[in-house]
Order: sequence, then C-alpha cells, then structure tokens
Amino acid sequence: MSAGFALLASLLWGVADYGGGTITRRLPALGVVVLSQTAAALVLAVAVTATGGWADAGPALWYAVAAGVIGPFALLAFYRALALGPMGVVSPLATVGVLVPIGVGLFLGERPGLVQALGILVAIAGVALAGGPQRGGPAVSRQVLVLTLSAALAFGAVLALIAHASAVGGLLLTLCVQRLTNAAVGVGMLAAAARREPLELRGAARSLPSLTAVGVADVTANGLYAAATHLGSVAVAAALASLYPVVTALMARGLLKERLLRVQVVGAGLAVAGTLILAAS
Repeated sequence: MSAGFALLASLLWGVADYGGGTITRRLPALGVVVLSQTAAALVLAVAVTATGGWADAGPALWYAVAAGVIGPFALLAFYRALALGPMGVVSPLATVGVLVPIGVGLFLGERPGLVQALGILVAIAGVALAGGPQRGGPAVSRQVLVLTLSAALAFGAVLALIAHASAVGGLLLTLCVQRLTNAAVGVGMLAAAARREPLELRGAARSLPSLTAVGVADVTANGLYAAATHLGSVAVAAALASLYPVVTALMARGLLKERLLRVQVVGAGLAVAGTLILAAS
C-alpha cells in the first residue's frame, strides 16, 4: 500500500509539474500559483467540512501554516523556471529538495554514511552538468538554475513540515490548512504585484479547469506521499515518489518535442540518481 501511494504521488506530481509549466507559458506564473492553489483549497475545505475534520484542529497545524507560507514562493519559482527553461532539466533538478529532510536529520544528530555521502556528490554533479554548457550548444541560464534550486529546497521544507503536522493531526485537515494559507499568501502577493504592474490574466477563465486539475493533482500527491511515509518505510516512499521528474520529462519530450543536450541529459539523470541514493540510504 505504501509503495502504491508513493508511485501514484510521483505520477500526479509529474502531471501537475507539466501542467503548471505549460500554463505558465501563456499566463503569469503568480496567477497560475494563486488560481491553482485557491481551487485546491476550496476542494479541500469542502472535503474537510463534509467529514467533520475541523474538530481535529490543534497546535500541530502551525506546521501546516508554515508550509502554506513557503509553498507559494516555491511554486512561483518552480513554475517560472519551467516556463523559462527545458522541463527535462528543471524537473529533475527540483528533486534535490530531498536534501532538506536530510539536513534536518543532521541537525538532530544524525550523521551520513558512505552511501548518503555518495548520493550528495552525485546530486551536486548532476546539478553542475544539467546547466551545461556543451560546445556548440546553449546552456540553461543561471536564472533558471537559481529558481529551480530555490524551489527544490523550499519544496523539501514543505514536505518535512507537512509530514510532521499530519503525523500529529489529521492529514486532510493539514493539507486543507496548508492550501488555505497558500491561497491567502498568494492573493497577497498578487495584490502587491498588481499595484506595481497590472497582471495580464486574459484567458485565465478558459484555463480554470486545467488550473483546478493542477492544484488538485499537486495537493493529492502531497497527501499520498504523507500517507505513504506513515504506512511504510520513509526511505522507500521517498525513493518511489522522487521518480516524478521522469513523468514530466516524458510528457515534455512527447508533447512539446523538447530536445536536450547530451550533457544535460546526463546531468539530469545524475540529479535523479543522487536523489534516489539519498532517499534509499
């Protein structure tokens, strides 16, 4: 059951990443984040109300609030990176966010073994190679790399916070509070951005079903991952769930006809390999 949940989370994350990235190519990234997360928050609020989940509210939900504050900034950076750079590079690099839970473990007194050290080195090598350049070919811009790695670390923090909050309180309520906070923070960011320069959201109404699907897929994947870590081995769940870049890359290659430089393919593969080594160690 744990492995099945983790694999399904991987599939949904991959589809959500592809969907969010493609929508961001025609709508502002901030608008995509706010609309998709608001849609997910409304769906979750209805579900929590229907199941009486509000009665499970407790102090642990502050971790969900913290995750909700971080989430919009992570998604904004990630969708922006997906819009500016090749998905086949951006999505695999985002998996290095697993370093955050490892860092938390180090802070709490854990020490990496040889396998974990190998995973860290492989992931770092993948980050370097995925940015290119290759003689005669273009490189991924520094902006895309910074956006992707910032998003990855923030995603790692969100997963750690959600896992902790859901272990103490109800999973559905935890996800709902996180997404409601996401939406509130996102609306604030949208209002601030609109004061500086009006956002062009023409066509957002036509994209609303797709935006809702992206938000619901993302939050469902978070829930499945958290459930997988509670039902079985955290290492196995993390390793299986971290395969989502394969889904995004295959969709980008098949639907968008993306072509990557050889060195970028190697680098992206190493980033995923390093993540799997870390998650399984």
